[in-house]
Amino acid sequence: MTDKLYYESSHRKDFEAQVISCEPEGEGYKVVLDKTVFFPEGGGQYADTGILGGVHVLDAQEKEGIIYHYTDGALTPGEIVKGEIDWEKRFESMQQHSGEHIISGIVHGRFGYNNVGFHLGADYCTMDFDGPITKEQLKEIEEEANRIVYKNLNIEILYPTKEELKNLTYRSKIEIEGQVRIVNIPGVDICACCAPHVDRTGEIGNIKLVDMVSYKGGERITMLSGSRALTDHQQKEESVKKISALLCAKDTEVAEAVEKLKEEQLDLKNQVSALKQKLLAYQAKEIDVTPERVKVFDSELSGNEPRELMNLLLERGAKICAIFAGNDEEGYRYVIGSHSEDVRVISKKLNEAFQGRGGGKPQMVQGSLKGTAKNISEIL
Repeated sequence: MTDKLYYESSHRKDFEAQVISCEPEGEGYKVVLDKTVFFPEGGGQYADTGILGGVHVLDAQEKEGIIYHYTDGALTPGEIVKGEIDWEKRFESMQQHSGEHIISGIVHGRFGYNNVGFHLGADYCTMDFDGPITKEQLKEIEEEANRIVYKNLNIEILYPTKEELKNLTYRSKIEIEGQVRIVNIPGVDICACCAPHVDRTGEIGNIKLVDMVSYKGGERITMLSGSRALTDHQQKEESVKKISALLCAKDTEVAEAVEKLKEEQLDLKNQVSALKQKLLAYQAKEIDVTPERVKVFDSELSGNEPRELMNLLLERGAKICAIFAGNDEEGYRYVIGSHSEDVRVISKKLNEAFQGRGGGKPQMVQGSLKGTAKNISEIL
């Protein structure tokens, strides 16, 4: 059994221990110590990393009470080594995990919902609840969570006896072999948990609920706490300031300025569309529709314009009309139509000759192909 020093104090950063064993494992080594501050992955919290006897600890896992430290270098069994965890990473993970307990406690207390899924990732933390939550309720949950942070409540770690456990109401009440460890935030949440937590709620810092999506009949909430919440705020603030500068608007009026810009853009888009329709009409009038097969090659046509031009030419009396949008280097999109002929025959011939793809109905086909205007015209 490995003596778990992180349970004596979650704020302990360094220690000395004796190397019990060191064995090759993959490209590195698997080290066992008589005691450790390195928390192994568990309880939804990722493993500590850091330095041990001059080598890097990349991961830590527990099996049957023994903690295995996965390192990038070997250590000598029997020697005394100094270890130090990556404290910034540990503290950040504790901020997220303790924040999650607060949110889960509030949701359970207000709605009776259970936390049925918890993921503490490198960038964000998600919680899955088995019931619906509105956006307004989410805002209220966030506000209450931060009030609990401001109270700077003591976070208690309890080790109840089996008899005490029977009469204790707590979250995550499942059958666990051995001693059950209880994390209690008085009046907020009481839950079985094996992971290190901050000592007081004030250490968590700001709690931000940044996203919520429907998930398996309930809600998945994304949370940022402490340093992560600060980083997120700074990044968003910088973005808002850049946008406000571009729009010549106050930070608090950015949304309204963007809405106005979208309205102006839509108005301009409609104006451009109307002008393009007029241009197509003028263009159609200038094209000779007397040949058996009218062919138009135009690199400026986009969207639905090739089809619109084809319809205009058919209205003017063209028997068969083929519009090609694109260029010789990149290829062409085509649309071919007729009021009297089956143009699928033409499409098939073009596709075979120019590795094209497409098809349609007897009176209209569309597709794409690779070829030059000269060669395509010869086939037509």
